[in-house]
Amino acid sequence: MQVQFYSDSTVMGTQEVATRIEARVREKLARFEERLTRLEVHVHDEHRHTHGHDDKACTLEARPRGGRAIGVTEHGSTVDDAARKAAITLAQRLQRHFGKETKHKKDPRPEKQL
Repeated sequence: MQVQFYSDSTVMGTQEVATRIEARVREKLARFEERLTRLEVHVHDEHRHTHGHDDKACTLEARPRGGRAIGVTEHGSTVDDAARKAAITLAQRLQRHFGKETKHKKDPRPEKQL
């Protein structure tokens, strides 16, 4: 699974922050790693000029193999907190997505006997 990290100028998007968030997200989504081709992490500050509670946001977008992208956005007082919340929510969504996929997978038709 390829992980891409993006941040805007309002968030300290240093390599240390990117590495820390990527490790945390990979750990939370490890069980889905074989089923995903790419994961995009976007962090930004929603209220650039004011400092407030839960003003940092993290958007995670997962790309399942052969499927449509699944995205979530969560807010927190720090980018780490927002990323942790987003990883938990995305793990729940992926669990539902892949659970439905296996639940609705049809068995092959049996061979007809003549």
